Amino acid sequence: MRRPVRGPSLPSVLLLGLTLSACGSSSAASPTSTATATGASSTATPYPTLTVGLVTDVGGLHDKSFNRGANLGLKAAERQFGITGNVVESKRLSDYLPNLRRFAQQNTGLTIAVGFSMQNAVYQVAGEFPNDKFALVDAAPTDARNRVRNLSNVANLFFKEQESGYLVGVIAGLMEKNKVGKATHGVIGYMGGVSIPAVDRYLAGYVAGAQQVDPAIKILGGYAQSFENPRVGLSIGLGQINRHADILFQVAGASGQGYLSAAQQRGVYGIGADSNQRYLGPYIIASALKRIKVAVKIVIRQAQIGQFFGGDHRLGLAQQATGFAVSNSIVPPAIVARARAYARKIAAGSIVPPVRIPPH
Repeated sequence: MRRPVRGPSLPSVLLLGLTLSACGSSSAASPTSTATATGASSTATPYPTLTVGLVTDVGGLHDKSFNRGANLGLKAAERQFGITGNVVESKRLSDYLPNLRRFAQQNTGLTIAVGFSMQNAVYQVAGEFPNDKFALVDAAPTDARNRVRNLSNVANLFFKEQESGYLVGVIAGLMEKNKVGKATHGVIGYMGGVSIPAVDRYLAGYVAGAQQVDPAIKILGGYAQSFENPRVGLSIGLGQINRHADILFQVAGASGQGYLSAAQQRGVYGIGADSNQRYLGPYIIASALKRIKVAVKIVIRQAQIGQFFGGDHRLGLAQQATGFAVSNSIVPPAIVARARAYARKIAAGSIVPPVRIPPH
């Protein structure tokens, strides 16, 4: 496990209260960063101008996920903080190094790279330009042997996925306990792509949240052993449905699309991850969120006011960087309200979701 790098606390101009939106969004405090702002008023004390470069991974700006969220954060920072933003889309993996170097050579104040596939490129370019600032979404720099190498000029933007998982677990558990709609068997399922910390944190929260509200619930789980095999995901999903799972939660990329398609085919419910996946269809009742937009705004503001620091930033409900979205009216308002109540407790620190999957 990476040791957290503590940064300086931010001045009060950045501190905002927790806001829970009507869709159920929420957010949590980090042991490595005391930044709690998703934005400050543009009427606050003016700060120096800042140019920010955003380099997407090969998913591009229309991926409905990390790249899109990062770009929304950049646009919001332009409006609210008066920064200048520039974006370059990577078409292939070989574009990462030249795209990152392009911004560094232009003396861009902050260069943001999106996704774990860019961790080697960020390590190389940040080493070449040690006086430039970089941020890496959902990853840390790694060397040629794929060893994590934290750098003082790279902010690693991580999330407390266990918080988002916990909240959708509460929803799934209450749906089963109250026998809402098709959730009648007292059984739910999950599937991860590969057992890595970010995936396992999501799943740990999901299991814990469901068990919190329904200790008798039965939970079926598995891994596709890949993020890119929808056929395996479909097979695992169908197998869990055959064992009476009524709700399926995926954290598995393209494999997860296959897993959720099993829910669609068999007429049960699905829960998405990372972004609001309601675009997949009305069978998606909720999604566990990573608010990339929020993380990008936070690190941009830190760079603008001179509070940037390298190393791990772990963002959650207190920063409005994690949470959930409900996308189907089949979820009763009372269950949404219960999930929001748990979100407030997590943000306050009175509930701490686990990072390892509990026995089930």
